[in-house]
Amino acid sequence: MTLLYPWVIALIPLALWLIRRRRDRSSVTVPSLSLWPEKESGKARYLWIPIALRRLAIICILVALARPQWTSQHSLDISEGIAIQMLIDVSSSMDMDVQDFAGEQSSRMEVAKTMVSNFIAGDGDTLTGRPNDLIGLITFARYADTRSPLTFGHDALVQIVKNLQIQERPNEDGTAYGDALALAAARLKKLDELKHGDFRTDIDSVQSRVIILLTDGENNSGAHLPTEAAGLAKEWDCKIYAISLGDSNFAPTNAAGQETLTAAEQVLDHISKETGGIFRKASDYESLLSVYAEIDKLERAEFSTRSYDIQSECFWLPLSVALASLLVALSLEATILRVVP
Repeated sequence: MTLLYPWVIALIPLALWLIRRRRDRSSVTVPSLSLWPEKESGKARYLWIPIALRRLAIICILVALARPQWTSQHSLDISEGIAIQMLIDVSSSMDMDVQDFAGEQSSRMEVAKTMVSNFIAGDGDTLTGRPNDLIGLITFARYADTRSPLTFGHDALVQIVKNLQIQERPNEDGTAYGDALALAAARLKKLDELKHGDFRTDIDSVQSRVIILLTDGENNSGAHLPTEAAGLAKEWDCKIYAISLGDSNFAPTNAAGQETLTAAEQVLDHISKETGGIFRKASDYESLLSVYAEIDKLERAEFSTRSYDIQSECFWLPLSVALASLLVALSLEATILRVVP
């Protein structure tokens, strides 16, 4: 507890001295006390009570004037989260084998599922997970499908990722990541509307919007071109991080023997740079891990702690005691302890 005006407390001894001095002046001087009985009898022995209550009231009033306050310290952790749309290619070409984390051959689909799951939940080593981020999942082959809306329920999302299957229907096979990008950008744009709805508290902290696209081919299906979808993403402040999961043995090279980008990769590189993201190539588990680890470091939530004090006024407590004391004193003096002049 603190006092806003502590100097008022110094007036208490002065006030008590003035009261005592005034009482001494109003008393009658007698030559001897032998005429008075040795012990007070009846109600006279309680006449000190109203006097004490009046003094207590004065003390409490002065304490109230000193403005006692309770001060409590609070800290508020503030996080600026990220809304992430994960895009995964489930076309038939994702059935091709690449080297997995154990050095054995697994399909691109299985490696991608492991990597995305670890990116969301963490792998206990390189990837720390995204517990504070709003994450959604979209898969695409010939058509783009929303597998999970943007959610903080990452346990359920990881299970959805682990249960993904390659599209086996020939009439639905293809690669339409242009449609997937447009759908992802539209989902992220919807956050502006949700912030004014019932879930405002959950998503107010989202400050950045990211699309992470994983594909192994060129866009050959769908209604939206990748550049068109990238234009929407840029307009709605969404960054695209594109990853091409291919075979490094067939990568084109220039005259100097340096690896160059294919036509499909050049499109991915363009749409990434256009929206402020990056494009990376991967050919196995290790290279894919390094790409997701890079994105994980680039897009991290920002945390800050704000400390503040809350002061509660407590002057009402001594003031209540003062009023109660004064009321009791006046009641006693007007009734059972009434003194006849």
